[in-house]
This record gives sequence, C-alpha cells and structure tokens, in this order.
Amino acid sequence: MQIIGKKGTSPDPGLILNPDWRNKMRIRFKPWARPELEACKFYIDNPEDYKGKWKTVFKNTNNPIHLELGCGKGNFISQIALKNPNINYIAIDLVDAMLGLAKRNVEQEFAANNKEPDNVILIRFDIERILLMMNNNDNIERIYINFCNPWPRGKHRKKRLTHTRQLEKYKEFLIPGGEIHFKTDDDDLFESSIAYFKESGFEIIKITYDLHSETDWEDIQTEHEKMFSEEGIKIKALIAKLTKK
Repeated sequence: MQIIGKKGTSPDPGLILNPDWRNKMRIRFKPWARPELEACKFYIDNPEDYKGKWKTVFKNTNNPIHLELGCGKGNFISQIALKNPNINYIAIDLVDAMLGLAKRNVEQEFAANNKEPDNVILIRFDIERILLMMNNNDNIERIYINFCNPWPRGKHRKKRLTHTRQLEKYKEFLIPGGEIHFKTDDDDLFESSIAYFKESGFEIIKITYDLHSETDWEDIQTEHEKMFSEEGIKIKALIAKLTKK
C-alpha cells in the first residue's frame, strides 16, 4: 500500500455535519431536465434491460467500461470521458436535475473539442439496487465514487456507497484486480471506508489525506471538490484493488 501525505482534519470538524453547509450540495428542481434526458442519445431510462450486456450499448464495444456512482452535475464524467476515448463510461445518479446538468456538461465539453460523446452513458437509478442492472457479465474494470453522502448517523451508515454491504454488490460485476477510486472531504467516512474496503477483500494500493498537495496523483476535480477546497477542507482519496471475490 502506498501512503501519501499525513492524516488531516477539516479546519472546523463541526462544519462537515452542519446542515446549512451541506445544503450547498442540494439542487433545485429543473423542469427542463426530464424532457432533455428523454431526448438525449446517451441517456438510458431502462437500465435493467441491459443487465449483463452493457458493452453492446457503446459504439466501441471492445473498450473497457468504467463506472461513476453518483455523477452529480457531470463535471468529472464530462472531462474524464473526453480525455479517454478508448474507455467507455457509465455515470449514475438518482436526481433528474443533476443528470440534466450532467448531460449539458457532457455535450458542452465534447462540442468544444469537436467530438461526439459516444463513450458516455448517463443513467437514473438507485445505486442501492445496482444488481438489478448489472452482473458478472458486465466486467466493469473501475468504479469512481466521488464525494458521496457521508450518512454520519449510525443507523444510516449502511447507506454509504463504500459500506461493506454495497462493496459486496460491486464485487458481482467488478473484474478481479478491478479498482475503486474514492474521494471525500469527510474524515469519518474516509476512515470508516478504509475498514470497509479491507473487510470486503480489497487492497488499498494508494492513499492520501491531502490530495491537492500531491504531484503524482492524477486528479479531475468535481464541483464539490472545488467547493470543499475553497472552504479549506483537505480532500482525502484512495485507490482500492479487488483481490478477493
């Protein structure tokens, strides 16, 4: 395991659990989002129909598939998909307004570079039910989890996207040796996630408690990452490799 940087805490630990501060992450209803998504060529509204055959939905069917869980406004997926045309990307979120903005960001990023977004798929789905839309035939090579809800209350922690309950689901479709790339601002979530990964048969091969101080870590910033950094909060990140199914 490669450990980079030192363990750090947020400048104001109470800030993380402050509801008003967390409200910055919320988004208003956008009536245009659903119609635009339904007309979008790279949006799929019936993902259960493609379970076990996700390669077939892309133009380049031989490309590996990477998955982003909780894509938000799409800043991350729009940049990384453009940068890596030989990788197919599936981005999932549960909120139409978020996906609508993600759709626009993908279109804008690709159009600015005279490219077609033929290696991106957006999906509206509940990640807790992800095994209804994916299985071991999908051979996902990498999963990105960026700034997911930390669910700080004990009774809600099983809802965390990095909880062992969720990791066991991802193992159903993540290839042996596949990776999960995880970033967060939340100290408790990060420390707990380290334990979750180890418990679920993942090896942590790289970790940092201050991502933006690193020079050898490839980082595409999300909208939340920029916001938290401006607040003076250190970004934590790790890469976990699946070593045991």
